[in-house]
Amino acid sequence: MKVLRTPEDRFADLPDFGYRPGYGEVDGVRVAYVEAGPADGEPVLLLHGEPSWSFLYRKVMPVLAGAGLRAIAADLVGFGRSDKPAEVGDHSFARHVEWIRGLAFDHLDLRGLTVVGQDWGGLIGLRLVAEHPGRFARVVAANTGLPTGDVPMPDVWHRFREVVRTAPALSVSRLVQSGCRTTLPPEVLAAYEAPFPDPSYAAAVRAMPELIPTTPDDPASEANRAAWRQLAAWDKPFLVAFSDRDPITGAMAPVLKDTVPGAAGLEHPVIEGAGHFLQEDAGERLGTVIAEFVRAHPA
Repeated sequence: MKVLRTPEDRFADLPDFGYRPGYGEVDGVRVAYVEAGPADGEPVLLLHGEPSWSFLYRKVMPVLAGAGLRAIAADLVGFGRSDKPAEVGDHSFARHVEWIRGLAFDHLDLRGLTVVGQDWGGLIGLRLVAEHPGRFARVVAANTGLPTGDVPMPDVWHRFREVVRTAPALSVSRLVQSGCRTTLPPEVLAAYEAPFPDPSYAAAVRAMPELIPTTPDDPASEANRAAWRQLAAWDKPFLVAFSDRDPITGAMAPVLKDTVPGAAGLEHPVIEGAGHFLQEDAGERLGTVIAEFVRAHPA
């Protein structure tokens, strides 16, 4: 497998994101992360989605750190400072789950963990919760789900997948902006382009929409169904913190609330005025929601 590594100078002068990166190696692939807050604080693992990177959590991390939590924002493989397998075929749902598992458990040895997953971060995070429940204390699902291919994906998602599949040249910053309600300034747009010096680095951006199960016999379908069976027995605190303006994942909020026992009896916030990338539109609010949730449900 040919692996590319974005030069570090591409990440110089990032706005409000001066964290020093750490790295863990999983199956020969370097997985990057940044941290904020006390090293002995309760760990909160922040997982981003397609096509962003940990920079997405720059407004969330200071809020968590200020609440005494150890905020850890990982870069999925193929994004941010993590290594970038160069071929679309190098990417699979199972590999992405394993890469983050290896970082979180083998390298960082996280326990008593709260996971926050948005978009693909939720798909990966929910699989980890289901497959390694003893590692986790709480879950925050934010604009995400866990498709099995048994239920059709929304039309807006199919349009997004077609754009990523067919566009001669991809603008990652434009894709992120399309999922936000606020207008992102030029330096923020540039930060979303930073991990991809040229199109050869963007195989993961092309691959991820194709890895979402859309038919019942997709390679990831059975593992995701098994995860749902485990989530249907999950009785630890499970918060559904969706925005009010995400046409892609909005329909998943009631499914998660109704299926996961740990969601029962909780007051699930609706984060107003935010789109798919609620971390951009309402990052401080999301950070406050997470911190209050951890505080209200001690391990």
